[in-house]
Amino acid sequence: MRFARDVETIPDHYYFSDYERHHAEIAAFHLDWVMGFYRVPPTAGRTINMTSEILNVAERKLKMKFYKSPVGNLCFYGDCEYYCDSEHAICGKPDLIEGSFATFLPSLDEADRVTWLNPWRRSYSKYKKASWETNSDYCEGVKQEAVYKYSRRLLELIDMHIFDFLTGNMDRHHYETYKEFGNNTFYVHYDNGRGFGKTKHDERSILAPLYQCCQISYETFLKLVKLYIGPQRLSDIMRKSLAKDSLNPILTEPHLFALDRRVIKILKEVSKCIRKGNHIRDVIIHKPY
Repeated sequence: MRFARDVETIPDHYYFSDYERHHAEIAAFHLDWVMGFYRVPPTAGRTINMTSEILNVAERKLKMKFYKSPVGNLCFYGDCEYYCDSEHAICGKPDLIEGSFATFLPSLDEADRVTWLNPWRRSYSKYKKASWETNSDYCEGVKQEAVYKYSRRLLELIDMHIFDFLTGNMDRHHYETYKEFGNNTFYVHYDNGRGFGKTKHDERSILAPLYQCCQISYETFLKLVKLYIGPQRLSDIMRKSLAKDSLNPILTEPHLFALDRRVIKILKEVSKCIRKGNHIRDVIIHKPY
């Protein structure tokens, strides 16, 4: 665990410098289940002993990354391109640490996956915007792309962004599908660690595919309406679901309340699309199977 539950995104940080949170990965799995998407690999939290479960069984290359901090806590860092150094180390207390653990996806030999660029990915630049941020007709171009033209793929992508809006994740630059299912497939929603960083801010731009394309799946719309009407709010269902995790509480109450606020904002965007003159059947669409 690098950060406590109540540590939020630093306002001056860009989305690509935001913290990776283990509790965000756990909460994302539960949210995905509650929303009925079933796209996030099962993820659970637990406390591990870094000495017995990692250091003592690690290969030499990883063992070289372990050290004791000035106050005697056991720390280590990984081997990657970004943020893998002693300044971004993970430290125990003294060698115990919380973590999130996701199930392994099938190997690529057993179930090959395809990686796709998200059409609504961000620029990952401090100085320029992405095309969709400056072109209000951007969705019309996406609709003409072969992979989105005659399948459920666009609705699946909008579902993905609705999911990310609920968590506050701005870091969805790619997504993956299973090759076996061709174009009538579903997306795998993993890498959710940059969610749940802000309790008072709702990043509307994450919903750009929804308000630019003015489409939402009937199934997702119905779920959101039920959460709005009640009797149980999304926060209530999430609180109950997260209680099953061994590291509970996973989310602070302000994060849970933010989910209810974001449900309303998604429905308001759908309402705006209909008020623009779009026929309701062109906005709320049954996914083709």
